[in-house]
Amino acid sequence: MNDSAENEGGLRERKRAATRASITGVARKLTAERGLNGYTVEEVCELAEISRRTFFNYFPTKEDAILGHVDDEIPRDVIEGFIAGGASSPSGEISATLFQDLIGLSLKLSENMAASEEETRQLIGVIKKEPQLMLRIIGATEEREAEFARVLAAREGVSPDHPVVQMAVALLGNIARKSSMAYFSEGNTRPYQELLLENIAAARQLFSQHFDEPVPAEGHS
Repeated sequence: MNDSAENEGGLRERKRAATRASITGVARKLTAERGLNGYTVEEVCELAEISRRTFFNYFPTKEDAILGHVDDEIPRDVIEGFIAGGASSPSGEISATLFQDLIGLSLKLSENMAASEEETRQLIGVIKKEPQLMLRIIGATEEREAEFARVLAAREGVSPDHPVVQMAVALLGNIARKSSMAYFSEGNTRPYQELLLENIAAARQLFSQHFDEPVPAEGHS
């Protein structure tokens, strides 16, 4: 790809990002003022100066428009870098750097949470008006968890149902949800990344403790 094509592609993506941000800003403002059911998609389109078709090209529902960047797809380059981190380990063996790289991946993905102060206040206002939206923010869908498992499996050269893969999905997902709940709680002033690392450190401390596997009772397999 030549420089001209790259520049054109970059300009297109910036325009798309600006349009997406405009839609999200309008949807959040209207939700904070009137509640989720107090306005229509058509009103969002009018204020954002876009067509109804353009709205649905970006977001399938009003809820998705409100969440905006929180519900964006994981950047492909971030995933590719994470998968490449396991290249030095034999396929089928869990790489020695998996835990460290998972933390790095979590921090990169958490950059989506590092919105400006104004955006954060706006989103908190929306959540107060429509608390059920919090579930959309902190609740990883089965589809997303399955995709995360596939990414881990591809990196490690194992099946998505490998116990370490499944535990990584479950543990990191729950740590992210707990961190999000604290981040969006009323009165919080701490950065999301700080809360995330604190919870990861707490989990690591717990699982680093000595553990004697119980011996099965006699007569039980």
